[in-house]
Amino acid sequence: MRLRSALTSALTVAAALTLTATAASATTGSTATRAVSLPGICPEKTLDVHASPGGQRNVARISVTNHGDRACVVDRIPTITFRGLDGSAEAVPPAGSGPYVLARGERAYATVRTADPAATEGHVVGSLSVSADPSHLGVTFRAATVGMPRGVHVWVPVTTLWQESRAAADSALADALG
Repeated sequence: MRLRSALTSALTVAAALTLTATAASATTGSTATRAVSLPGICPEKTLDVHASPGGQRNVARISVTNHGDRACVVDRIPTITFRGLDGSAEAVPPAGSGPYVLARGERAYATVRTADPAATEGHVVGSLSVSADPSHLGVTFRAATVGMPRGVHVWVPVTTLWQESRAAADSALADALG
């Protein structure tokens, strides 16, 4: 379900931006008639996705790097799923899918928070998967790799949007959760 809505949203945003740029060009009297358009979706093989401990027992840091030869687009919300469970981490603050442009060689960061390991609600799983775009398969990381050696305790997981720095991702999570 998230894949279909994310792709639909991304295509809608791209179309709206193209139409807006064309309309703006036409109404300002500019002789330029070409529309400004977003680059295509990043091929999965050109992206490096990483996950690491986030400094707290229930936080992981993720990153994506574009190793392609040109700028491309991923979804602004990383897709984070948990082994054997339906659904994915929700964005904080709440946001819809949309494009996030990664320049050639650029890295983006996000932070994901799961349940406190001491919580009694939820499920414990052995891994989480991260995808830079819902159209990609993503990369799976064992719980120990992200600093959760007893498993990823999942209950209402949340993630930030992609940010320009690790500090910005950490700050976005802290600001969203108060």
